Amino acid sequence: MTTTTATARTELAAFLRSRRERIAPEQVGLPAVGRRRTPGLRREEVAQLSAVGVTWYTWLEQGRDIQVSGQVLDAVARALMLDRSERAHLFALAGGEDPVAQPVCHMVTPAVQLLLDRVDPYPAAVVNSRYDVLAYNRAYTWLAGDLEALPFEERNLMWLAFTDSVFGSRLVDRRTDARSMVARFRAAMADHTAEPAWKALLHRLRTASPEFEELWQRHEVSAPGNGEKRFLLPEDGLLSFTYTSLWLGPRPSTRMVTYTPLDEETAAKLGRLAGVAGGVG
Repeated sequence: MTTTTATARTELAAFLRSRRERIAPEQVGLPAVGRRRTPGLRREEVAQLSAVGVTWYTWLEQGRDIQVSGQVLDAVARALMLDRSERAHLFALAGGEDPVAQPVCHMVTPAVQLLLDRVDPYPAAVVNSRYDVLAYNRAYTWLAGDLEALPFEERNLMWLAFTDSVFGSRLVDRRTDARSMVARFRAAMADHTAEPAWKALLHRLRTASPEFEELWQRHEVSAPGNGEKRFLLPEDGLLSFTYTSLWLGPRPSTRMVTYTPLDEETAAKLGRLAGVAGGVG
């Protein structure tokens, strides 16, 4: 069981009420009898469907400070016919652990990893619309550092761009690149505003980086696309790339980003880096 903050309880109350009011009685097998002053289900009907006390559910929807178990939240989620995102939002607001939550798989298929490895020595990575780095090849570590040494929640290009990191320190045009990333992140977040992982990342960025907060307040949006990016490596100098996004699904979310040399000098340096990494003198 757990308790939540006053703000979270207020949000939870409004969320439950909105979900309750969108469901017609006949959708859940209840007779639509009598005149209803408000749309959707009544509180006592949600309580009945959830097999919880009417008083308890009423207190929950009123935002009172009560203890909530995961099993009861599960019953409420089923009664309100919540989808996966809404269910996650419910548990996030209630501060509870979902007893039947499905673990999020951050892996890519062996076929995708093979493609990443085959384009080496060109850097390449698989990134989702939240800028989490899901997979990468050896050459990508020349640009972003040893991502394997980081916990997964920090293998995020937004986080790396706005905090002290190898990736951020090697971006030559970091301010311009960061501004573009924020605009794309804001546009993508429109489809994920209720998802805890997106909200948590946004909160962490706004708390950790005044620069991010300043860019976030501009409300700029941008669609994902291709472009150019430059990195300055301590021992190898400037590397200039054209980056290309290859979408891995029908919607522009998860993509493979490949970095191809913009000039012969960069191509030559990649060859030397590959030789050193491969143990060739």
